[in-house]
Amino acid sequence: MTENTQQQTAPTTELPTTYAPAEVEGPLYERWVERGYFEADAKSEKPPYTIVIPPPNVTGALHLGHAFQVTLMDALTRRKRMQGFETLWLPGMDHAGIATQNKVEQQLAEEGKSRHDLGREEFVERVWQWKDEYGGRILGQLRRLGAGLDWSRERFTMDEGLSKAVQKIFKDLYEDELIYRAERIINWCPRCLTAISDIEVEYQDDAGELVSIRYGEGDDSLVVATTRAETMLGDTAVAVHPDDERYRHLVGKQIKLPLTDRTIPVVADTHVDPEFGTGAVKVTPAHDPNDFEIGRRHELPSLTVMDEHGVITVHGPFLGLDRFEARSAIVGALKEQGRIVAEKRPYMHSVGHCSRCKTTVEPRLSMQWWVKVGPLAQAAGDAVRDGSVEIHPKELSKRYFDWVDNMHDWCISRQLWWGHRIPIWYGPEGQVVCVGPDEQPPGTEAEGWTQDPDVLDTWFSSGLWPFSTLGWPEKTPDLAKFYSTDVLLTGHDIIFFWVARMMMFGLYAMDGEVPFKTVALTGLVRDEFGKKMSKSNPNAVDPLDWMNAYGSDAVRFTLANGANPGADVPIGEDWVKASRNFANKIWNATRFALMNGATIEGPLPDASAMSATDRWILSRLNETVAQVDAYYEDYQFAKLSESLYHFAWDEVFAWYVELSKTTFFAGGEGAKVSGRVLGEVLDVMLRLLHPIVPFVTDTLWTTLTGGESLVVADWPKDSGFRDEAAEKEIELVQRVVTEVRRFRKEQGLQDAQKVPARLTLDGTPLAPHEAAIRQILRLQPEGEGFAATATLPVAGATVALDLSGTIDVEAERKRLAKDLAAAEKEKAQAEAKLGNEAFLAKAPDNVVDKIKGRLAKADEDIARIQSQLAALPQA
Repeated sequence: MTENTQQQTAPTTELPTTYAPAEVEGPLYERWVERGYFEADAKSEKPPYTIVIPPPNVTGALHLGHAFQVTLMDALTRRKRMQGFETLWLPGMDHAGIATQNKVEQQLAEEGKSRHDLGREEFVERVWQWKDEYGGRILGQLRRLGAGLDWSRERFTMDEGLSKAVQKIFKDLYEDELIYRAERIINWCPRCLTAISDIEVEYQDDAGELVSIRYGEGDDSLVVATTRAETMLGDTAVAVHPDDERYRHLVGKQIKLPLTDRTIPVVADTHVDPEFGTGAVKVTPAHDPNDFEIGRRHELPSLTVMDEHGVITVHGPFLGLDRFEARSAIVGALKEQGRIVAEKRPYMHSVGHCSRCKTTVEPRLSMQWWVKVGPLAQAAGDAVRDGSVEIHPKELSKRYFDWVDNMHDWCISRQLWWGHRIPIWYGPEGQVVCVGPDEQPPGTEAEGWTQDPDVLDTWFSSGLWPFSTLGWPEKTPDLAKFYSTDVLLTGHDIIFFWVARMMMFGLYAMDGEVPFKTVALTGLVRDEFGKKMSKSNPNAVDPLDWMNAYGSDAVRFTLANGANPGADVPIGEDWVKASRNFANKIWNATRFALMNGATIEGPLPDASAMSATDRWILSRLNETVAQVDAYYEDYQFAKLSESLYHFAWDEVFAWYVELSKTTFFAGGEGAKVSGRVLGEVLDVMLRLLHPIVPFVTDTLWTTLTGGESLVVADWPKDSGFRDEAAEKEIELVQRVVTEVRRFRKEQGLQDAQKVPARLTLDGTPLAPHEAAIRQILRLQPEGEGFAATATLPVAGATVALDLSGTIDVEAERKRLAKDLAAAEKEKAQAEAKLGNEAFLAKAPDNVVDKIKGRLAKADEDIARIQSQLAALPQA
C-alpha cells in the first residue's frame, strides 16, 4: 500500500506519555523549512502541481478565514508532494494600497503631521519603512499554522519584478486600446480622498430620511422622492417613463428647480419604474450612477456640486457646508417654500461605506482610468464554458457568469500615493505617453513633462498574481514549469473581483493559457451558531489563541472537518477541543501499539497467516484509502476528514486495537502477525492524516518507521485488498459486543464491573473471538455455581449472564413493570384518538402525524421493556 523510498533508521518506541503541541510544533516546522522540503525545483522532471496563495494584505493578521483556506491549500499541496509531484505553493503579500496608506497616515497624525507635510517621495519612503518594520506579521503566523509554503519564492506586489509586470501589462492594454481615461461615476471616499472599488464598499442599513419634493408649478409640477436632498442642487432633469400617462404632457417641457434660478427638462426614459413611488425621479448625472447613464442617453449636462471632501461648492446659502449639514439646511429651505410634500423619518435604507475608514461613500463624477473589460470578460466567461477552467462546486458557476457576462468597465485609478504609479506622462503640448518597463520618461519636469499622480487599484496588480509571481514578463524556468497553476482555492465572496480579474489578465497576457485549471470555492467561517464573525458582535476569534491552547493540528482538523464545498463553515471552541482529543487519541493509541510490538519491519504476512480481525482492518484500510482519494479529487474536505476520523477512532482504536489486545497479551506467532498488521495500518493511517494534521502525525510516523519525514514520504495507494468475509465476521462480533454493552447499561452495570457469562458460539464465525469478546465486555468464565439469569440471543450466538450477584433483580423488575405500564397507557391513549373518527375529521394533519409518532414510540418502548423483563432471572 505504500512505497516508502526514504532511508530509514531503526524505529524507537520512546514517546512521551502525553502529547504537548507547544513543544513539538515550532521546532518541527523549522526543521521542515531548514531541510528544504517545501522548495520546488523548476528543473525537476516530476509533473508540476502549483498553487499561489491568495496574497494577504501586508497590514493583515491571521484570522479564522485565513486559517481555513490555508489549511485546505496546505492539505492539497502536502498530498500532491507525497504523490510525487513537483509541488510549488507560492507565498506572498499584497501592498494593500488604502489600508497601508491609512496605517501610516494614522502614525503621522499622532505626530501632528499629514502626508502633505512630508511630500510624496518622503511619504512613500515612510510607508516602506512601516512595511519593513510592521508589515507581514501574518506570514509568521502562517508558519505557526504549519503552512508548507516555498519561502524561497516569497513575493510582494510592490517588489521590483511584480512592478515590472504591472508596467508591462498596463502598456500592452493601453496600446491595444483596452485602457482609457474618461469621466465616469465612481465610488468616492471623502475621508481617504480616493476612488475605491466595489469590493471596498460595505453596505449596511442606515437610518436616514426620505423626503418628497414638488418640482414646478400647478399643472406643470410633479413630485420626486430622495434620501439625498443635497444632490438636488446638481439636478439637470426629471425623468418619467415614456408610457406613463400622468406625465405625458410634461415630457419635453422645462420646469423650475426649487432653490435655484435654473429650469430643467422632463425627459422620458425606460429606466424609470412607473410603479415605484410617484413614477418620477430626479436626475443628478454627476452624483448617481443610474442618473449618469440617463444623462448620457439624453445628453444632459453633469453638474458637480460637491468637492472631494463632500463639501457643497455651489449656490450661495449652502456653499461650504458639509454634505450632511447641507441636507438638513436644504430640507429646511424647501419647507419654508412649501415644497416638502411628505417626510419619512427614520427611513432605513442600504448605504455604502468605505471598508477601511467606514465613511459614507459618495457617488461622484470623476476623471479616472478605466479598463475596457468587454473582450477580456468574454474570454474569461468562455474559458469556463468550454471546460478550460472548472468552477467547483459547479452550482456557483452561475454566479461567475452573472458577473463576467454583465461586467462594467473597471475603474483602476486611485488617488493615493502608496501603490503602482500609473505609467502615463503628460507633455507640455498635450502629449500623452505610456512608459513601459525599462523605458525612460519622455522628458523632465523642467521640460514640462509630468507623470499622472494616481496609482493603480490594488486588484490590478493582484490580478497578475498567478503569472507575475513566476517571473512574467520574463520567460523564466518557473513560468515554464509551474504555469498555469492547478487550483485557485478562495472564498466565494471574491469570485467577482479577484477571480474574474485574474482570469481576464491571465488569458490576455499568457496567450490564452488559463491562470488556473480549477477554482475551488469555499464558504465563510462563522461562529458555532452560524453568525458572521465580527469584532462588534463580539464573536470574533483569534485562531492563535486556539492554536496556543489546543495546538495547530486541532484548529486545522476542525476547519477541514467543516469544509463542504462552497458552504459556510461554523466553528466553536468545543469542536476544537474535540479535535485536540482526537490528536491525543492518535498519540495514545500509537504509544500503545509501539509498546505492544507494532512494526513495519519486513513484508506483510500472507493473508492465510492472518486472523479475521487482521484481514478485516486491512480491508477497511484500503477502502479508506480509496475513499479519501476520491474525496480529495472532489474537494470534499469535510467528508475526507470525517472518513479519516471514523476509521482512526472507531475502526482502528475502538475495535481493532481492542479486539487484538488478547492476541498481543498472549504473545507468540499471532502477536507477531498482528503487530506487523497494526504497524502497516498506523503507517498508512498517519500518511492519510498528515496533510490535515501534519505535526502529530509526523512525530508519530518517524518514531514508528524511522523514516525521515512524512512531508516527503509516499502517499498510500489502494492495494486492492478486500475481504468481505472478514468484514462480515467482524460485523457479527461488533453486533454481539454492542448488544451486550447496551444490555449492561440498561441494567445499570458499571463498565468495569465483571459479570460471569457463558458464550455459546459453536456453529458461528464468532468462536475464534471469544477471548476478545470476554476481554472487551468484562465477562468472566462461568465458574462453579453459575446460574444463567439473563440470556441474550444475538447474531447467531447466545450470551448467558449471571446477574444474581450484580443487581437487585426484584427492584429492577418493579422499575421495568412501572415503565411498561406507562408505555402501555401511552399506547392506549394514542390508539383511542386515532380510532375516533370525529377527532380525525377535525384535527390538522400535523397533529395526527404527531399522535402516530407517539404510538410508534410506545410500541418500541413496550417491545424493549418486555425484552428486558424476559432477560431478568426468574423468581
